[in-house]
Amino acid sequence: MSEKENVRTRFAPSPTGFLHVGGARTALFSWLYARHEGGKFILRIEDTDQVRSTEESTKAILDALAWLGLNWDEGPFFQAQRVDIHREMVKRLLDEGKAYCCVCTPDELEGKRKKALAEGRKPKYDGTCRDKNLPRSASAVVRFRCPDTGVTCVNDLIKGMITFNNEELDDLVIERSDGYPTYNFAVVVDDAQMEITHVIRGDDHLNNTPRQILLYQALGYDVPQFAHVSMIMGSDKARLSKRHGATSVMAYKEMGYLPEAIVNYLVRLGWSHGDQEIFSLDELIRIFTFESVGRSAAVFNPEKLLWLNQHYIKECESERLVEETLPFWQKLGVDTSDRDLLKRVCGDLKTRSKTLAELADASLFYFTDNIVYEKEAADKFLNKGIVDHLTAIADGLPAFHDFTKNGMETFLRAIAGERGVSLKIIAQPLRVALTGRTVSPGVDEIMITLGKEKVVKRIRKALAFIAAKA
Repeated sequence: MSEKENVRTRFAPSPTGFLHVGGARTALFSWLYARHEGGKFILRIEDTDQVRSTEESTKAILDALAWLGLNWDEGPFFQAQRVDIHREMVKRLLDEGKAYCCVCTPDELEGKRKKALAEGRKPKYDGTCRDKNLPRSASAVVRFRCPDTGVTCVNDLIKGMITFNNEELDDLVIERSDGYPTYNFAVVVDDAQMEITHVIRGDDHLNNTPRQILLYQALGYDVPQFAHVSMIMGSDKARLSKRHGATSVMAYKEMGYLPEAIVNYLVRLGWSHGDQEIFSLDELIRIFTFESVGRSAAVFNPEKLLWLNQHYIKECESERLVEETLPFWQKLGVDTSDRDLLKRVCGDLKTRSKTLAELADASLFYFTDNIVYEKEAADKFLNKGIVDHLTAIADGLPAFHDFTKNGMETFLRAIAGERGVSLKIIAQPLRVALTGRTVSPGVDEIMITLGKEKVVKRIRKALAFIAAKA
């Protein structure tokens, strides 16, 4: 088996909420690297926080990954189901003298922290219980005996070589008094036993890495390669939060974004390939490497995401676009039984819609005969001067059979020519008669989509409206 095939990456979210944009990008980078290298992508749910972890959050994370198309090869594994394994590894470190029990109370630890700060020292644990050889008890935590000399080096695939002085590191807690492992310990055991070769995660975990490397070494495990991805910032350079826009991946689905737009946008947050902006998933798999991932924080730009979404809606096949837009139409009470009509509507509107929600909202005039005219539009365009022109269209359409774009344009130009006016004199009043507004797709497109019978009916209604105003 080649080295390429041995690559194993993972995504290990905590099920304490929705899948955040930052977490989704980390998952994407991890997935892309595994796919690029012909390796495996593993999903592990880190649910050892029994208070905050919920099944609802787990489902939300799985749904978001599936929506983005980030399929996993193994898992999902659940960390809480591996607690006995973690405890066994803790016992091993205790037996080998590489860990010890500590009974310092929270109040005592806080006192030590304040004293260290007051004396200008780093507020790390002072090793009070390090050499007391205390037994395990209900009140004791287990701490890792960190080397207090030497250095630990992290050869990060993105940030390069980083060196940490061991004397700056803490004797970190690896098992709480309730018998559950801490994050730093469980993640090492699980990554090692799942044979993860590349740990790809946010750079907020960078300071954990030297401690984890020491744990790998103490347990006799191979140390994986690390890649720490920069944070995502808002436009004000503060960490991305709700004030910068939605931070939940699925919130974008609910707003009418296509998954390929989200994937394309997330991958460009910190990664580049020349000046290219738009990528297919297959293309990303082929060209993604960490050499092209930047070290500095990426700035989230909602306008650029919207631009990408508009691009993907425009490129989307009408049949799929119908399926994606269905929930938005149904929310608006639209009868979605006529799929052919829906496809024609999508064809008319997809070049001018930034989101699926916007497309659905803009399409409502297609689905009702009760057209409501915007006051300004009706005052300006639905008046006595247009009556004869609209009447000529309504009278001529029943005998006209070339309901194509060219046919419609030819028909309308012929009506305008016969009446000695320019096409624009007829087109805008006709648009208002058919849609109730002055902004819409082309009148020829609308007429084709509505069909002859509905077009004539709407023109007759507009003529009655004008007559009632007189």
